[in-house]
Amino acid sequence: MSYIYKTCYPSVSHLITGNNGSEDEAKDVFQEAVMVLYDKVTHENFELSSKLSTFLYAVSRRLWLKQINKRENAMGTSDSDGLEIADVESDVQIHLQKEHEFAKMDSAMNQLGEPCQTILRDFYIRNKSMNEICEKFGYTNTDNAKTQKYKCLQRLKKLFFDQKSD
Repeated sequence: MSYIYKTCYPSVSHLITGNNGSEDEAKDVFQEAVMVLYDKVTHENFELSSKLSTFLYAVSRRLWLKQINKRENAMGTSDSDGLEIADVESDVQIHLQKEHEFAKMDSAMNQLGEPCQTILRDFYIRNKSMNEICEKFGYTNTDNAKTQKYKCLQRLKKLFFDQKSD
């Protein structure tokens, strides 16, 4: 059980705390999602058609959306009196598509090589400034670093979009 929490909970926590929820609410929703999984496994002829983390994320997302909708209805601020939350299968499919896109991006980044990988990761993931990148790679000025980043980004886009879809 601790494996499930270590591997699956962080993404659910990020989802909920990033959408006006607290860490306690994230724990509650995740616990509910685990109970949904347990119920499906023990009471139905259930076959998991995705990663466990994807299933738990999708269920948690659905539960959190329901909770937000209830909260809005209770406060009278909801614009969607009859809002129908997407079913878990739809959420799972969306999450699977995102996982596929991330895998394609990871593959393209691995094909990109250095220094492009580091430049793009430093700028987009590590939030380093162009000045810091300029100093790190020894460019004469930030305009040269920006030009290199642009060229790297264009190469990454080409590698990403040239990949065959599975």
